Amino acid sequence: MREIADKPRIEAFLQALAREATADTRVYLVGGTSAVLIGWRSSTVDVDLVMQPESDAMLRAIPTLKERMRLNVELASPDQFIPVPHGWQDRSPVITRIGRVTFYHYDFTAQALAKIERGHARDLADVKAMRERGLIDPQEVRRQFLRMEPELFRYPAVDPDSFRKALDAAFPADETERAS
Repeated sequence: MREIADKPRIEAFLQALAREATADTRVYLVGGTSAVLIGWRSSTVDVDLVMQPESDAMLRAIPTLKERMRLNVELASPDQFIPVPHGWQDRSPVITRIGRVTFYHYDFTAQALAKIERGHARDLADVKAMRERGLIDPQEVRRQFLRMEPELFRYPAVDPDSFRKALDAAFPADETERAS
């Protein structure tokens, strides 16, 4: 049985994963993993990540690490669910470098948009926590939504009208206008 991932377990996993790297690699951490490392959640069910470039050695190591460390690890990122606007890599803050691997938090604005689109209570609580910590700006979230909106047709599971309504509920227009 897999166990929840708290900060020490996530950090141990990152160390072990980095030891498997045979080339310089960027690993972007997503969702609950970011939440735990920053500290607004004490644990998460999955360590979600995406790597660039993909490393065969690291990908082959993940199943073994999952079993040995009894962690759920998923290759998941916002771009699998929504059309993340260009430049997300530049908006992804560095966490640390271990050996040949640089770990980042996946662009928080993209994470917020993906969480708003999903609409689960925990996701919306994460968006609120990101905002409270200054990791996202509601106006920037809206700007990025407008940039990606023309590409929503590429994601048939996403209903653009529902997504827009969820964004408006998360960041009411009058509230974001007052912030400017």
